[in-house]
Amino acid sequence: MHECLNLDEATLACFCKTHHIRRLSLFGSQLKGRAGPDSDIDLLVEFDPEHIPTLFGIAGMEIEMSELLGKKVDLRTAGDLSRYFRDEVVRMAEVQYAA
Repeated sequence: MHECLNLDEATLACFCKTHHIRRLSLFGSQLKGRAGPDSDIDLLVEFDPEHIPTLFGIAGMEIEMSELLGKKVDLRTAGDLSRYFRDEVVRMAEVQYAA
């Protein structure tokens, strides 16, 4: 697990299972080693197709994960990302949890 995700594997697995996350991956400045002290943590998530959350649900997950990590977290699905860089993000993202 990447060092910016200061969680044990069981805690991350519990979070993902609770929220029906099939895959959670790190991308962005934290992964590239270019994060500053105020940088957020960008996480790419793939949900179970039968349990797609609302925007309010995702916002709640962001708050919960931010509290767990002590840093602001942005959760994004591949569909949320701009088509101009989506493929690169998906290809370069580092999987932290997979069901």
